[in-house]
Formats: sequence, C-alpha cells, structure tokens
Amino acid sequence: MYTKQVTIINPTGLHARPAAQFCNKASQFKSDLTIKRLTDNPKEGNAKSVITVMSMGLSKGTTVELSGQGEDEVAAIDTLAAMIESGFGEV
Repeated sequence: MYTKQVTIINPTGLHARPAAQFCNKASQFKSDLTIKRLTDNPKEGNAKSVITVMSMGLSKGTTVELSGQGEDEVAAIDTLAAMIESGFGEV
C-alpha cells in the first residue's frame, strides 16, 4: 500500500468539475484507490467515485490522504496528488 497526504488548495475545493477530473483520472488506474478526509469529521471512500468524492465536502484547506493498493499504486497516487497540488487550474 502506498499513501500520500495533500491539502486542497483551490478556492472552491473539489466541487463538481475538479471532482469529476479527479475521479476520471483515478479510474484510469487498475489499483484500488481510496481518499480519506483527515480534518473535520474524517470520512473515507472510493477515489474513483465522483459521488463519494463530492459528498466528502472537500473544501480549501482540507487535508486528505490518498492511498492505493495494486500494481500501479505509486503512479496513481502520485498523479492524483499532483492534480490536487496543482489546484485543478483554479489557482
């Protein structure tokens, strides 16, 4: 298992468009991928599910832990973390 913690930096958090981009990218990997909100009422769910990601209420400043289990876990988590750190083009 490979994990990485990142903080949401885009002003509107993971609303519909960035959540969809995140989940679309996550779905391209074979590994099981999980996203966990670490701050304010922790929640965990499937990083490939846009409904799950949007329901987590991931606003600016929220720290999340991304974890992967499978053959491409490192590439998946590093790619998803980079997306979050880039602010999805909103920063």
